[in-house]
Amino acid sequence: MSNPIRIDLGPRSYDVHVGSGLLARAGELIAPHARSGRVFVISDENVAPLYGPTLTASLARAGLRHSMTVLAPGEATKSFAQLEYLCRTLLRSGIVRGDLVVALGGGVIGDLTGLAAGLVMRGIDYVQIPTTLLSQVDSSVGGKTAVDTPEGKNLVGMIHQPRLVLAETDVLATLSAREMRCGYAEIVKAGLIGDADFFHWCEANVARVLAREPEAVAHAITTAIAFKARIVEADEREAGQRALLNLGHTFAHALEAHAGYDDALLHGEAVAAGLALVFSHAAQLGVCSHNDAIRVRAHLENAGLHTDLRTLPGAPYDAEKLLALMAGDKKAEAGALTLVLPRSIGQAFVHKNADPASLLSFLKENIAE
Repeated sequence: MSNPIRIDLGPRSYDVHVGSGLLARAGELIAPHARSGRVFVISDENVAPLYGPTLTASLARAGLRHSMTVLAPGEATKSFAQLEYLCRTLLRSGIVRGDLVVALGGGVIGDLTGLAAGLVMRGIDYVQIPTTLLSQVDSSVGGKTAVDTPEGKNLVGMIHQPRLVLAETDVLATLSAREMRCGYAEIVKAGLIGDADFFHWCEANVARVLAREPEAVAHAITTAIAFKARIVEADEREAGQRALLNLGHTFAHALEAHAGYDDALLHGEAVAAGLALVFSHAAQLGVCSHNDAIRVRAHLENAGLHTDLRTLPGAPYDAEKLLALMAGDKKAEAGALTLVLPRSIGQAFVHKNADPASLLSFLKENIAE
C-alpha cells in the first residue's frame, strides 16, 4: 500500500488509500471516524456477497457495531425512490450524528449513499469504499453526490465530502472487461485535461492497465486521483476550474439520459464517446488540431471503447434530443451552453456560450456519417 493521497480541504480534509489488502484493514482505518462505534454499510446485490463478509469481519475485529443494507444494482437505483428508501431505512434504524455510513460499491452506491448521508440529520459522516475502477478514480473522490432524474444525470445532489476513501485494488479482479474499460475512460481523461505526459504513459500502457497488472493499475489510479485532488482542492464547489473535470461529460450525460439509464450504455462508455466527440468538435471549430482529435479517438478505440455514435450502445441517437439534454446540463448558465474544450492534449479550458446551431450540425454529422 502506497502513502495515502491527501485531499486538503481544511476541516473537510481526508485521505484516499490505494492498494491491496485494504478491505481486511478497513475496520482499523474506519474506527477513528466512527465516533459512536456504530457503522451502517450500504451495498448492492452484486457487491455485498463478494466483499461484504470481509468488510464486516474487519469492522467486528475493530469493535465496531454494524449493519448492512443491500440495494438493487444498476444506474436505475440512483433515483428519488431509492434515495427515500435509503434515508428512511437509516432513520428507522435509529441513526444519530455520531454514527458512520459506509458505501461499499461502485459509483451508483457511492453517489446515492453520499447524498443520503448528507441529508439524514442534516449531515452524517460517511466513508467511500469504491469497488469499480471507475468509482475509484472518479466518483468516490471530491464529494459530489447525486441522483438522476428524467431531465438529466446528477441534476439533484450536493457536495458532501467523505471522511475517508479506501480504493482496494484487489476487488478489480472480479470486474468484467467492460467495467475495466469504463474505468479506463475516466483515467485517460486526466491526461487529456491537464497532463500530456500521463496521456503518453496511457498510450504506452493501456494494455497493461486493462490486463490488471498491479504496478500499472496502481500507477494509473494514484495518478488520476492525485490529479483530481489538486483540482478539487483549488475549487471544491465547482465555481471555476473544477468544471474541467467534466471534459467530454456534457456529451456523455446527454447520451446516458437519451439511453434511459438502463445500463445499455454505461457511464464510462458514454465518457469515452464524449471525449472523442469533444475533441472532434474542438477540431472542427479550429480550437485544437485534427491530429490531436484523431489521436484521442484512436487511443480510445485501441482500449476497446466505442467512439462512433452509430455503434455506441443505446443507439440510435437523435441529434435534437441530445442537444436539448445538453442544454439542461448543470454547467449551463442563463440558458447558454457551456462546454469544456481542449486546446490540445493536456490543455483544456471552459468555453461558455457554445453555439447550439454548430453543435446540432456536428451531432447530425456524427449520427449520419
